[in-house]
Amino acid sequence: MLIAVFMFSLMDTAMKLLAAHYPSMQVAALRALSSLPLVCAYVAWRGGFGTMLQVRWPLHLLRGALGIGMLALFAFGLKKLSLAEAYSIFFIAPALITAMSVFFLKETVNLARWIAIFVGLLGVLVVLRPEGEGMLTLGGLAILGSAVCYAISAIAARVQARTDTTRQMMFWLMLLMAIGATTLAAPNWVALDPSHVWLLIGLAISGFFGQLAITEAFSHGEASVVAPFEYSALAWGVAIDWLLWQTLPDQYTLIGAAIIIGSGIYLIRHEKVHAEAEHP
Repeated sequence: MLIAVFMFSLMDTAMKLLAAHYPSMQVAALRALSSLPLVCAYVAWRGGFGTMLQVRWPLHLLRGALGIGMLALFAFGLKKLSLAEAYSIFFIAPALITAMSVFFLKETVNLARWIAIFVGLLGVLVVLRPEGEGMLTLGGLAILGSAVCYAISAIAARVQARTDTTRQMMFWLMLLMAIGATTLAAPNWVALDPSHVWLLIGLAISGFFGQLAITEAFSHGEASVVAPFEYSALAWGVAIDWLLWQTLPDQYTLIGAAIIIGSGIYLIRHEKVHAEAEHP
C-alpha cells in the first residue's frame, strides 16, 4: 500500500497537470489508455490470457463503472484544489472501507484499530478547517464522490480476490475503464498537445505500478488494516504542491497532518505488537 500511495501521488500529479488542458472525462480515459499496454504486457508475461474470461463478470463490470466515476470526479476536483487538499478530503475513504468491511466482509475490527482510524479522521477534519469550508466547494464534493466510488471498489476487489487473480482484476479494470471513459469523453475530445507526451508516459508507468501494488495490498491484507496506510499520501501531496506550485500548507493542514501521521504510526506499532503476541 505504501508503494501504491507513492505511485498514485505521481499519477495524480500528472492528472492535475493534464486536467488544466483537457476535460475531466478525457483525463480519466487517458489514465486508463496509457496504462493498458503495460497491463497487457504484464498479463502476457505471466501467461494469464488463457484464463482471462473465467472471471466474476458482475463484479468486474461494477468496478469498471466505479473506476470511471472515481477518476473523472478526482480529475475534476484536482482542477479546483491542491493535491494536499484533495488527499485530505479523500481520506474519508479508509473510514468507509473499514465500516463496509465489517458489514460486507465480516472482518473483525478491534478497538485499537477503530481508535487509530477515528483519530486519523479527526486530523482530516482539522485539515478541512473547523467550519468545514473545503467540504462544500464543487471540487470538494467531487473528491468526496470519488472517495465513495473508491471505497466501494476496494470492497468489491476484496470479494473478487477470493476467486479471481490479480492479473484478471487489473486487466479487466483497465480495459473496461479505457472503453467506458473513452466512449464518454469522445463527444468533447480535445486534440492532444505533443508536448504532453512525457506526462502521458509518467501517467502510464505510475498508474500501472500503483494499480498492481494496490490490488496486491487488498488481495492479501484485511481492508481495515491496509486502508489506513493511505494517509501517507498527504506527505507526498504537500511535497509535490511545494515543488511544482510553490504552495505550502497552513497551520490547520500541518496540525491535521501531525494527527493523521501520529495515528498511523500508532496503528502500525499496535499491529506489530499484536502480531508478535500471536506468534512469539
